[in-house]
Amino acid sequence: MSTRFQRITPFLWFSTQAEEAAAYYTGIFPNSRIVDVVRYSAEVAKASGQPVGSAMTVAFELDNQPFTALNGGPVFTFNEAVSLVVHCQDAEEVDYYWDKLTAGGPVEAQQCGWLKDRYGLSWQVVPEEMIQMLKDPDPVKVARVGAALMQMKKLDLADLRKAAAG
Repeated sequence: MSTRFQRITPFLWFSTQAEEAAAYYTGIFPNSRIVDVVRYSAEVAKASGQPVGSAMTVAFELDNQPFTALNGGPVFTFNEAVSLVVHCQDAEEVDYYWDKLTAGGPVEAQQCGWLKDRYGLSWQVVPEEMIQMLKDPDPVKVARVGAALMQMKKLDLADLRKAAAG
C-alpha cells in the first residue's frame, strides 16, 4: 500500500498553546483537521519543563496542507520574518479569513494585508486579483495599485480596483 510522503512540513513553535492553536486554525479553513497529538511522557516532560500528558506535538492540516505544532516553551516566539499567505478568490473570502484570524485578540493588523493572530503568528490575507493587478504590463497602473496597497491594513479589493482604473 502506498502512502503519501510529505517531504516538507511547516513546524510552528508555541510556548504551551499548540493544541489550542491547531484547533483554532482547523476551525477556520475548509478541509482541515487535527491528525495526531503526541503527549509529553514523564521523562520528556521532566527534561522540557512541560506538564506530563500535555501536548508535545500536534500534527494538523489546513486545507489539506500539513503542519506540525510544538509546545516547546517560551524559548522562541514568532516574528514577521515568516508568515502564512491565505490566497483569496474574492473580497468575501478576504473578509472571512481576516475576521476569523483576527478574532479573539489581541491581534495586530499590519500594513499590506498582514496581521498577527492571537498566538503571534503572522498571516497575509491576499486577494488573487490584487496579485494580477501587480503583474499588469502597465507600470503606471501597477504604481497606483502599489501606492493604494501601502495605505491599507486589511486589503480592500474595491479600492484596489479603483486605483487600478485610475
